Amino acid sequence: MRVKKIYLIFAFVVVSIIALLYGVSPGWFAEALLGLAGPDASAAHMLRAMMGLYLALGLFWLYAAFHDAYRNAAVLTTVIFCVGLVSGRLISLVIDGRPAPLLLLYVCMEFALVPIGLWVFRLED
Repeated sequence: MRVKKIYLIFAFVVVSIIALLYGVSPGWFAEALLGLAGPDASAAHMLRAMMGLYLALGLFWLYAAFHDAYRNAAVLTTVIFCVGLVSGRLISLVIDGRPAPLLLLYVCMEFALVPIGLWVFRLED
């Protein structure tokens, strides 16, 4: 149980930081971390929507860290979340080419978290 709890708290912290980077100031994020001109209103809207989705999932993971009934489901959703993200990013790598270095780091992190999440999920409570 302790490993799952720590894993979920860690997942909450990481995804919350990424969410806030995306959504609090999309212009700063695009310019400072991706080397792009500030996003237009539609791109900023998408980044803020991603922020909301990430924060919602992160809050569920944090809640589940302290509530046994939801812990396994929450760990499994971290795996599903990472599989979805890394799949989309790999498709983009093939179709669109190489993105900014930060986004390549995200691919590596998400790819690494899938087997870790599955290992944590299989642990006894």
